[in-house]
Amino acid sequence: MKKIKFILVGILFGIVLTKGEVTSWLRIYEMFKFQSFHMYGVIGSSVVLGAILFQFIKKRQIKTIDGETIQITPKPKKYKAALIGGSIFGLGWAMTGACPGPMFNLVGMGHLEFLFTILAATIGAFIYGIVRNRLPH
Repeated sequence: MKKIKFILVGILFGIVLTKGEVTSWLRIYEMFKFQSFHMYGVIGSSVVLGAILFQFIKKRQIKTIDGETIQITPKPKKYKAALIGGSIFGLGWAMTGACPGPMFNLVGMGHLEFLFTILAATIGAFIYGIVRNRLPH
């Protein structure tokens, strides 16, 4: 019963993605062609909100659902790896018309072709796990 709130938040997240047209292939296409500010506004708002919540969690020492304090540790700066990974992520996003969050939402909306995208993303994650130690740092 404790975890039902996470299911409800997931459902709410799906509704917000759909109503905000974040799952729309046309909106993603417009973004990559620099024809519309819509997606940049959504992404920018998310970054700002995430930064505010990040500081809130640090300041208030928010606890997890299991009662443990959330520990935020600084990550090493890996610019080359971030550039390569971000490029691959962006290429996949442009090719499929969906980033990971909306892919599941799109399947729920009846776009079953995104099951192939989810399968490809899953296979890609497994391949990354296999070759991770041989990639540039």
